[in-house]
Amino acid sequence: MPKTVAPRTVAVIGTGKIGQAIGRLWLESGHAVVFGSRSPDLREAELRGLGGRAVVVTQAEAMAAAEVVLLAVPGEAVEALLDELGPGLAGKVVIDATNRLTYVEGRWASALEPGLTEGRWMARRLPDSRVVRAFSHVPDELLWTRGALQSHYWAIAIAADDAEAKQTVAALVRDSGWTPVDLGGLDDSAALDPGGAVFHLFYTPTEMRDVIGASAAVL
Repeated sequence: MPKTVAPRTVAVIGTGKIGQAIGRLWLESGHAVVFGSRSPDLREAELRGLGGRAVVVTQAEAMAAAEVVLLAVPGEAVEALLDELGPGLAGKVVIDATNRLTYVEGRWASALEPGLTEGRWMARRLPDSRVVRAFSHVPDELLWTRGALQSHYWAIAIAADDAEAKQTVAALVRDSGWTPVDLGGLDDSAALDPGGAVFHLFYTPTEMRDVIGASAAVL
């Protein structure tokens, strides 16, 4: 498991499988992680298994505690969360790991309008935040094991319009034991959305570039 050379405080909004896995990877690498939950008292006991280092507070308190915030809530809960707490994300780097899913003719697909990527949708909802799309395409049960036990063999696709925010998140991806592969801007990120070429799949960085194309770059 890699150790970070630049520890920071990161907020994780959502204490389900995705939030717990990524938060645990960041804790192991040396970051401070503040989990935001609608029911922090109930979740605190569950998260003690992360070594007692996990801080569990309300979602608003977690957002206020960090400049980088991972959104890892179910797709059906995103609208209500942003309606209530979206202003608290202004000025922050927001890692969007959410998916608005639908199931059509035996296939997972995005529930958004055709041509609209999940990252662009999030950026429209959070115009004062620096949105980076990441951690949304790998099955949740693989996030911890591949990152912790096979560090840097496997790729996480990321996309953002803000170059500095993208580099911040790329470093956090590397600290989690994964290798970031840059797909470009938010409008270029359909491959990692539901129904996209890499959704619910995982690849080595070279394999991912073979699937997506030479424009994808290892960061």
